[in-house]
Amino acid sequence: MNTNRFSEPMSRRNFLTLGTLGVAGLSLGDVMRLRASERQTAAPDTSVIFIWLAGGPPHMDMYDMKPDAPEEYRGQFRPIRTNVPGMDVCELMPLHAQCADKYTLIRSITHNFSDHGGGSKRLMTGRVPRTPTETINDAPAVCTVVSRMREHIDVGLPNCISGVDGGRDNPNTYAQGAAYLGPRYLPFQLAGDPSRADFQLRNVSLDSSMAQRLDDRLRLQRGLDSLRRDLDSSGMMGAMDRYDQQALSLMTSPQARTAFDLSREPVGVRDRYGRHAWGQRALLGRRLVEAGCSFVTMVMENPHIQGTFYNWDTHAVNYDNFNDMRLRLPRYDQAITALVEDLHARSLTDKVMLVVTGEFGRSPRISQSNGPNGMRYGREHWPRSMSVLMCGGAMQHGQVVGSTNALGEHPHTRSLTPNDMWATVYRHLGIDTEHTFPDPTGRPLTILPFGSPIRELI
Repeated sequence: MNTNRFSEPMSRRNFLTLGTLGVAGLSLGDVMRLRASERQTAAPDTSVIFIWLAGGPPHMDMYDMKPDAPEEYRGQFRPIRTNVPGMDVCELMPLHAQCADKYTLIRSITHNFSDHGGGSKRLMTGRVPRTPTETINDAPAVCTVVSRMREHIDVGLPNCISGVDGGRDNPNTYAQGAAYLGPRYLPFQLAGDPSRADFQLRNVSLDSSMAQRLDDRLRLQRGLDSLRRDLDSSGMMGAMDRYDQQALSLMTSPQARTAFDLSREPVGVRDRYGRHAWGQRALLGRRLVEAGCSFVTMVMENPHIQGTFYNWDTHAVNYDNFNDMRLRLPRYDQAITALVEDLHARSLTDKVMLVVTGEFGRSPRISQSNGPNGMRYGREHWPRSMSVLMCGGAMQHGQVVGSTNALGEHPHTRSLTPNDMWATVYRHLGIDTEHTFPDPTGRPLTILPFGSPIRELI
């Protein structure tokens, strides 16, 4: 995946360096003056938690197992029964088996982009990208569309937040770019491992002297802004204003202080999610939507376990897929099922929709490669079939939608695209997919060019 820095957006730290700042001290009046022109209203009572499995999870080793397929397809794991008759999952995910009645599996989503870049753009935007590689969007990511459509909402938090590992906080890393909507609608990036004792929302603690210095810098900044804005034709200055406002809002907002403070959670709840980045990121996602955030992306890429690959891209030339899954899936099983069960326990399944997916599945046929410790077995990129877990959104749970053929190669029944998934999400959020935005040429483009809400879910 492309992790290079790029010009969209300019780092907030380039203009107002907040890395040394941190949540008390600055007056709310400063923030309110910065946002005086923005209309504030109550947030619609719907939101999305989007779990991104960067690299492409292997559907045939997780949610769409084929125990009767030839050995070179079925892999090394066996399926286990769940509490829903006819729904099986991988033996490495026993917690999934215990709560299958609380989520739905879609096994028949398909598209045509086999590169990480093209696949990420296809999934993140709901549009067919112009180029099959790289992760710089030519159409806005869904999270940025939500940000644009809910920009009038102010709950003391950014409407769209993305939780990522440190060093992965460039929106283009995961095709989260805003394209022609402009950089002001990019998600607020929350980088770091929330399971660490020293984790904190960067920039949320000000002593009195630091607050005074920041106050002076804000006055200077506002003066410079008024001079520069007339010269700015790219919209970048407005975007920077928005980022600064978001950062300052996080410093002063009691909602933010509460939402980001995982220590407020009972020890047993934190333990149930797992004291690791994935578990605490899932828990943080739940807290953020409870606080009113509209769209929270939480990236589960690197499990930070010795002996695993850094993401889900388990080609045989990269790593042994089956060794990786033996270490990775228990951690994933814990985090996802804790979130699913928590949404139900807290009566959030009407308000919150959970979507768990990567950019594609992995090849049904197992590949091989000689490694330093012997033969390695892997799976290649495979967009023709992939599995998605969904929960909440007032949907029907405890079912499987669609199927693949006997070898897991392509949809056999109920062929769906990422757009059908997004049409379901937009419906939940109350966003009209026929709404248009002008592209760079001025041509009106609908939010979603095709796709229908998945009828089995609604």
